[in-house]
Amino acid sequence: MPDCLEPETMMREIVDLEGRIGELRQAAGMPEIDLRATLDAALVELELALTALRSVGTEHTNEAGRTASAETERRVLRTVFQDAPVPLFLLDRDTSVRRVNRQAAALLGTSPGYVSGKQFTAFCDLATRAALRSQLAGVVRTGRRRRVPVRFLGRDQPVDATVTLARVWIRGEPDPMVVAVATAGQETAVDEAAAAKAAKAKAAAAELRQADEDVAIATIVHRLDVLGSATELLLREPVFNETVAVRRCARVLATELAEWVIIDLVGSNGIGHPSQTPWQPGGRLDPVEAAIASGTLTRQVVMGPEDERSIEAAQSVEALVPGRDTLPHMVFTTRQSALRPHVEDLAVLGTAPDGQPVCASIGATSVLCVPVQDGDRCIGTITLASSGENGQFGLMDLTVVERLGRYLGLVIRAARLYRRRAEVAETLQKSLLPRRLPEIPGVALAARYTAATHGAEVGGDFYDVFRTKDGWGLVLGDVCGKGEDAAAVTATARHGVRLMSRQYGTPRDVMAAVNDALLEEDRFVTAVMTTLELRRDRVLVSLGIAGHPPAIVIRSDGVIRTSSRGGVPLGLFEDFEAGTDVLDLGVGDTLFLHSDGILEACDQNREEFGQERLLETLAATATEPVQSMLDAVQSALLEFCTGDLRDDVSMLALRVLPERF
Repeated sequence: MPDCLEPETMMREIVDLEGRIGELRQAAGMPEIDLRATLDAALVELELALTALRSVGTEHTNEAGRTASAETERRVLRTVFQDAPVPLFLLDRDTSVRRVNRQAAALLGTSPGYVSGKQFTAFCDLATRAALRSQLAGVVRTGRRRRVPVRFLGRDQPVDATVTLARVWIRGEPDPMVVAVATAGQETAVDEAAAAKAAKAKAAAAELRQADEDVAIATIVHRLDVLGSATELLLREPVFNETVAVRRCARVLATELAEWVIIDLVGSNGIGHPSQTPWQPGGRLDPVEAAIASGTLTRQVVMGPEDERSIEAAQSVEALVPGRDTLPHMVFTTRQSALRPHVEDLAVLGTAPDGQPVCASIGATSVLCVPVQDGDRCIGTITLASSGENGQFGLMDLTVVERLGRYLGLVIRAARLYRRRAEVAETLQKSLLPRRLPEIPGVALAARYTAATHGAEVGGDFYDVFRTKDGWGLVLGDVCGKGEDAAAVTATARHGVRLMSRQYGTPRDVMAAVNDALLEEDRFVTAVMTTLELRRDRVLVSLGIAGHPPAIVIRSDGVIRTSSRGGVPLGLFEDFEAGTDVLDLGVGDTLFLHSDGILEACDQNREEFGQERLLETLAATATEPVQSMLDAVQSALLEFCTGDLRDDVSMLALRVLPERF
C-alpha cells in the first residue's frame, strides 16, 4: 500500500510536482538531451501523481514494521557507508546531500564537507538534472529502486556514471531518505580486462602523481599568462578608452578561462560621465555617483560561444538588467567575490523574459563573480560562467579574476577622468572661439578649428572676426603651450586685440598694446592680424605679424602670393615691433590665415606636411566655395598624418565676392 498523504503533505507534493514538470519542459528544449531519459522521467511523474491520488484516505502502514526495517537499514549503512568501495550519497527527501563517503567526494574531485548540504543535482550537468530529479521523487514516493544515467561535473572534466537510487527509513527522521550508489562508466561484469586494469593501478600511481603535479604547475602558469595578457591589452593604448578596455578584458577571459563572460558597470557611457566630486555645479548629483548610490548596474558585454543557439542566448542575456536578487548585484553591493563551483539555483544570474533561468539558457553549472573596483568604489562586476566540460571554477580562477577586476576598475577610472577632462577642455576651448562669424558686406568668411588627437588639454589656438575703429578686423594666433594656463593667456590675447582695435586704427599699434598686456604672463603668443578697408571693387588689407606664419593670398586664377614675414611673438620684449604688410584683394581673391599646426603635422616617417603641400591644396580649390577650400585642406592634412594630429590646427579665410554693395 502507498503511504498515506496528509493534506499539507499533499500540497507540498503538488508544488514539487509542478516544479519538476517545469524543469522537464526546459530540459526537453536543450541540445543533446537524452529524450529517452526525459520520457522515462515524465512517466515516473505520472506514476507519482497516480500513487498520490490512490493514497488519499488510506491508513498508515504498520509503524512497528517500518521501524524495524529502518533500524536494520540504518545499521547496515553505519557499517558500510564510509568504507564502501563505491561512491555513496545519502540524500534527504528534498534531494539535498546529507552525507557522502570518501569515494563519492573523490569522484567529484572535492571534499565531503563541501558536498554536504548542497543539492545532489547541482553536481550533474544540466542535460540530466531534470530527469534525475523526477527519478529521485519516484524513489521517495514508491520505494522502488531505479538506475539513472548521469554525468557528474568533476573537478577537471565530467564523469559519466550510472546511479542506483534506493529509499531508506532512518529512525528519528520524519521523512524517508535516499541512498545513491554511483558506478563510473557503463555497468559491466568484472572480467579479465578489469583485473588487468586493477593490477596496473599501483604501478601507475607514481606516474599519476607526477602528472598531477605537472598539471598543477601548468595551471598556475596559464593563469599568470592570462593575467599578464589581459594587463597588457588594458594598458596598450596611450589614451584610455572605457569601451575598448571592457571588451578586451571580456575577450581574454572568454578565450582563456570561461565559456561565458558577463560584465556589468555603473556610471558607464550610457548613464553619464563621472566627476572628481559627487556634486556638479548647481548642486546636482553627478550621474555616476547617483548610479552607484542607487546600485543601478547596466549590462555592458556578454561574450559566449559563436554557435547560433549561443548567440541568441547572449542577446537575451544582454537585454537583462541585473536584478537585486542576482549574484552580480549581491557582489556589487557587498564588494565581496562569490564562487559557485556547482550551481544549485539556476536563477542565480537572473531569469529571462520567457521564464527560463539564465544559467539554463547558457548551460552554466559553475559561476564566479568578482567586483570591479577603482580603488575607492565598486563600479561593477565581472561574471564568468561555464558548463563544467573543462572542470569547475576554483580559488585560483577567483584570485586571477579578482586581480583583473581591480586592474579593469583602475583603467575605467582613468578613462572616465580623461573623458571628463576632455569635456571640460572642449567646453573651455569653445569659449575661446567665436560662436559664429559675423556677416561682412561683400565678403565670404569661413573658419575651422581642429583639436589635436592626443591629450585632453585646452589648445592655444584662437581666431576672431570683429569690428575695429574704422571697420573690420581679423586675428589668428597661437599661444605657447596647452592647458588652463595657456587658456588664460589665449583669452587675454583674443579679447585684448578686440578691445585695442576700438582704440587704435592700425594692426601695428593694436599688437603693441596687446604686447604690453602680455609681458607679465609666462607664455608668449604668435599672431597675425588684419584690418579691412572695403572699397567698391576691392578690399585693402593691412597686416600686422608677430612671429606667425605669413598670410596667404589665393588669386581667383589660382596664383598664390604670401605676405612678408616679420615681428617677434607677443609678450617677450618691451620694445616690441610688429612686422607689417599691405595686400590688395580683387573679386574672387581669398585671404587665408592659419596656425603652424598645419605646417608641422607629420606622417609616420616624421615628414612634415609643409608649406608646399598647403599651397598646392589651396591653388587646386581657388574657384571652390571658401568653406570647401578649408574642407580640402583639412582632408589633405588628416590623410597625410593618418588622423594623428600632434598640435591644434586653426584656419580663417576671407573671399571677396562679386556683389560688392
